[in-house]
Amino acid sequence: MQNYQNHFLVAMPSMDDPRFKRSVTYICEHNEHGAMGIVINHPLDVKVADLLKQLDIEFNTDSPAAHAYVCSGGPVQHDRGFVLHTAKDGYSSSMHLTDDLMVTTSKDILIDLTTDKAPEKFILALGFAGWEQGQLEQEMADNAWLMIPADNGIIFDLSHAEKWQSATAKIGIQTWQLTNEAGHA
Repeated sequence: MQNYQNHFLVAMPSMDDPRFKRSVTYICEHNEHGAMGIVINHPLDVKVADLLKQLDIEFNTDSPAAHAYVCSGGPVQHDRGFVLHTAKDGYSSSMHLTDDLMVTTSKDILIDLTTDKAPEKFILALGFAGWEQGQLEQEMADNAWLMIPADNGIIFDLSHAEKWQSATAKIGIQTWQLTNEAGHA
């Protein structure tokens, strides 16, 4: 079994599911049971400050982080928050994804997001994308996704609108070059 963990799933142009159209999904986990990822480029009409206010968490209104958009991380458990962030230990429910990337699901990170205790870079997402055993592999065979190695620069340093095209450009492909046909040599 090929392991897609720490890779991006880039939606092919033919993807018509609005939840994944032109999406870039970071794969957090992939094993014999299935896969879990977070869509990193579908912003909601909700800012971090709006979410913190709704949760009665005090925040610094002057912090740029307060004005960042929350992403729709995927269609599963869209009422649950996931913070994809540069490595910073100390939260009660975090998972190291790489040496310099983590995902945290505990509320304690939300308290820090607009303070100097926050991770250097982060994306806050509601929900995640999930695939049952064999489902992602079948979608890959059906040419629904392009798989490329993940890049923290794409995750954190680009606008949401730039991520889809930048992800394919990373491997020397422009999105107009992608076709709906799967090829087998």
